[in-house]
Amino acid sequence: MIDPRNLATLPLPFLIDTHADTPQRLLEDESAAPWDFTSSPLGTGHLNLAAARAGNLAAEFFAIWVDPAQYPPAQYVPRSLALIDAVLEQVRRRPNDLALCLTPADITTAHASGKFAILLGLEGGHSIVNSLAQLRAYHALGVRYMTLTWANSNDWAESSTDLRNPTPDAAVPPGLTSFGLSVIAEMNRLGMMIDVSHVSSQTLADVLAVTRAPVLASHSCARALCDSPRNLTDDQLRAIAANGGAVMVNFYSAFVDETYRLALIALKPERERAHAALAAKYDAQPIPFHLSNRIDRDFAARIPRPPLTSLINHFDHIISVAGIDHVGIGTDFDGISALPEGIDSAADLPKIIAALATRGHSAAALEKILSANLLRVFTTNLGCPMSGSLIA
Repeated sequence: MIDPRNLATLPLPFLIDTHADTPQRLLEDESAAPWDFTSSPLGTGHLNLAAARAGNLAAEFFAIWVDPAQYPPAQYVPRSLALIDAVLEQVRRRPNDLALCLTPADITTAHASGKFAILLGLEGGHSIVNSLAQLRAYHALGVRYMTLTWANSNDWAESSTDLRNPTPDAAVPPGLTSFGLSVIAEMNRLGMMIDVSHVSSQTLADVLAVTRAPVLASHSCARALCDSPRNLTDDQLRAIAANGGAVMVNFYSAFVDETYRLALIALKPERERAHAALAAKYDAQPIPFHLSNRIDRDFAARIPRPPLTSLINHFDHIISVAGIDHVGIGTDFDGISALPEGIDSAADLPKIIAALATRGHSAAALEKILSANLLRVFTTNLGCPMSGSLIA
């Protein structure tokens, strides 16, 4: 058993986080000067280069996310491209500190050379605007996973928090449409990981029925411990494990702790009024993310933060249900308004390792949680054998 008091002296593997919304800060931050990942202060955020290095975080998937409530469909692609460009510019300006990574080998090479590994994930299938050509274009720019839905259902996939509840004559059925199946086939062909965080139960079942590669839930928790529809049931955890996929634990307090979730729901009417008042000031123009996030942070601060044990319980539960080969870390840093006690930024990630070690997880188990499981899923997707179409 690892003694958590000796973690600083152990040769622990580097840590990979599969989801952070940091790109929003690169375009519109609350600081007066343009925000820089390598040199700007952390401020109210969770992740910058200094915090990453302090926390043994070696690689981060930056989420390219367009809020469909703020941007019309005609702006999904331009906004996505602006976010991608902002990330790529960080790499271009700081080649000695940062490396854009496209493969698992790139991650290990970057780490060996002392560079922070940056990867791209597209959050929300609405941003491909129903076009396989656009999906391929994002892949060519470096996107290596796509979250099929965000909190909104799109024209071809159903979300867990925006269920269509269709009638028999509905234009779009639940789960994946025929075009959605073609998206899965093309992602398999490209070697792009299929991210099933945010999707509905039927969408997940449809994906698992046809994909030829293991899936990723880039930032999800266990519903048995916190009853959010964003979390995964035990049956879903077992199904993802049977597929060979991995579930990366989200750090958002409302997905981690049921008491916190219910307290936040009680504040929802008041919080929605605050958002409506902010929206009125912008007269239908996109609201800067840091302003809407500030409202959410202010309301979240009214509720006591859940203990760190609530978060660690999700790791243990997923391990007990799905197995040690199917869990990892997907913090949702810079996209969430509240974290458990003791976790304020990426610099605090060693506390997760220490807590897991305290519960008896071996060095080999920790390596799987921190990086090996993600690297396996990533590698398997790149080698996905495609023979024929998934569409009948």
